[in-house]
Amino acid sequence: MSEETRIRDEICTVGAHLYDRGYTVGTAGNISARLDDGWLITPTDACLGRLDPAELSKVDGSGQWVSGAKPSKTLALHRGIYSGDGKARGIIHTHSTHLVALTLAGVWHEDEVLPPITPYQVMKVGRIPLIRYRRPGDPQSAAEVAALAGQVRGALFERLGPVLWERSVAHASYALEELEETARLWLMSAKRPQPLDAAAIQELRDVFDARY
Repeated sequence: MSEETRIRDEICTVGAHLYDRGYTVGTAGNISARLDDGWLITPTDACLGRLDPAELSKVDGSGQWVSGAKPSKTLALHRGIYSGDGKARGIIHTHSTHLVALTLAGVWHEDEVLPPITPYQVMKVGRIPLIRYRRPGDPQSAAEVAALAGQVRGALFERLGPVLWERSVAHASYALEELEETARLWLMSAKRPQPLDAAAIQELRDVFDARY
């Protein structure tokens, strides 16, 4: 099996998993992966629960569509993240319910949408900033995220949902799920939990090399 074939299968497996978990519905959301000769990205208006490896869009290093179905309208967002973070190999954007609800209810801070309330949030996700609402696919939003790409692992679009990037599509999905579950914990707590203190966060940095 070639590396590209493996990555195509990984995108479809992760897409189906996120769909089955309810992190995306209908044709919302998109996934991409970096290749040596360009990128793979889910097609426009594709259902992440029913992806076909052969139909994934492939674009070359200059962003030109070369094969598969028509690329997602968020292609510029994905290209900007890959340009800004050379270590990123996979990107996932969903409209996850609790994270969208968080933007409607009000985030903790604009530069950190949730406080650090669990150790795995600190280790697997890190600080996630808010991107103020603009229409889906707006190039200004894509540029704003690209400028942050080397500093954080993701961002949260107001009223639209999260985008997370990592060393693979699978690892991006792990980070996204951790962030969504942290938002669910935060929103379901009648009394807001206190953040981990500075000493606890420093210990996670020292022991687990947490990027926070």
